[in-house]
Amino acid sequence: MSNDAGKQRAALAALKYIEEDTIIGVGTGSTVNFFIDALAAQKLRIRGAVSSSNASTERLRGHGIEIFELNAVGDIDVYVDGADECDPHLRLIKGGGAALTREKIVAAASQLFICIVDESKQVSVLGRFPLPVEVIPMARSYVARQLIKLGGQPVWREGVITDNGNLILDVHGLSIVDPLRLESQINQIVGVVTVGLFAHRPADVLIVGSAAGVKILP
Repeated sequence: MSNDAGKQRAALAALKYIEEDTIIGVGTGSTVNFFIDALAAQKLRIRGAVSSSNASTERLRGHGIEIFELNAVGDIDVYVDGADECDPHLRLIKGGGAALTREKIVAAASQLFICIVDESKQVSVLGRFPLPVEVIPMARSYVARQLIKLGGQPVWREGVITDNGNLILDVHGLSIVDPLRLESQINQIVGVVTVGLFAHRPADVLIVGSAAGVKILP
């Protein structure tokens, strides 16, 4: 079974958490694309969505789903997003699609965070996937030096500009045994916008699609 089939199963399973006449949060990435397409196909009558990226906004609008600004709606009942890695405590690495800051904002403003993944994204310890860090452009080199001091090997994701106009450093070589502490440490580096560790605000529900079906945690 391909990873895409697992992603699609997880995306379909997330629909049961969506109530009609609500505004939902929608994340970014290939698994979320399956969710957006399934949401449109099921013709669920939601009021609209708060989107975490320009790419998701375009896809939602292409299906006729209205987009709302977070500032205009306040708290969100349900946020659905994917992840690059997830550990047994539902802590995540996100940012492979460079939308980590907006994803983190929408997650923070949501009552329920549903994370949808295929089984390849599950790990016992975070860090196999390079940890994305969004940085202010003039601080790129300075932040990279500070990340080296934390034991990482930062690599500038050249050619990528975030929707916020910033840069991404991908930090390799980390074994993240204390995600809460590392998230705080990196966020305190001057010039960092945010880090793609979702430990202080982990997922509430993890939906894993696989050849065996769908597993929902916890």
